[in-house]
Amino acid sequence: MSKSRLEAFSDGVLAIIITIMVLELHVPLGKDFDALRPLLPVLLTYVLSFVYVGIYWNNHHHLLHATKRVKGSILWANLHLLFWLSLFPFVTGWMGVSGFAPHPTALYGMVLMMAGFAYWVLERTIISAEGADSIVAKAVGKDRKGILSVLIYAVAIAFAFFGHWIAQCLYVIVALIWLVPDRRIERVLSSLE
Repeated sequence: MSKSRLEAFSDGVLAIIITIMVLELHVPLGKDFDALRPLLPVLLTYVLSFVYVGIYWNNHHHLLHATKRVKGSILWANLHLLFWLSLFPFVTGWMGVSGFAPHPTALYGMVLMMAGFAYWVLERTIISAEGADSIVAKAVGKDRKGILSVLIYAVAIAFAFFGHWIAQCLYVIVALIWLVPDRRIERVLSSLE
C-alpha cells in the first residue's frame, strides 16, 4: 500500500490542529500592550503547543520517508498518534485560560506523554512490519530519546500539582530536546546512498 495517502491525511490533520489552536486566541480588548498581559498564559501555551506540533510533523515526515510500505497495523498506529495530537487544542486552551492551574497542567502533560507513547508505538509497528534490518529500526535503535521524553512527562505530571512552574519547565525541556532536529533517520538514509 502506498504511504502517500497516509502522509497527506496526517499532514491535513496536523494543519487542522494548528488552525484550531490559533482560532482559540482571542483579540485583547485594550489598545496598548498592557491588554496582552492577561492573555500571556494563553499565548505562551499556544507557542509551546505550536512547537510541539511542529516537532511531531517534522519527525513524522522523516519516519514515513524511511518507511517502505504501509499496512493496516501502521494505519491504526498512526491514527492512535493523531488522536492524542488532536487533543492538543483542548489541553492548550484549558491550560492557558486557567493560568497554568494544576489539573489543566497535569492533563496537558498526560496528552504529551500519550502522544510520545503513541509515536513510539508507531515506530515499533513500522519496525515490526519491516523487520529488524529496516531503515527505521537502524535509525531509532532503542529510542532512548523517546523513552526519556515520556519519563520526563510523567515526572512533570506529578509536579503539576505542587510546582506547576517545574512542570512547565520540564515540558519546555522536552521540546528543546526534540527541537534540535533528530538526524537519526537522515544519517541512516544517507549512509545507504
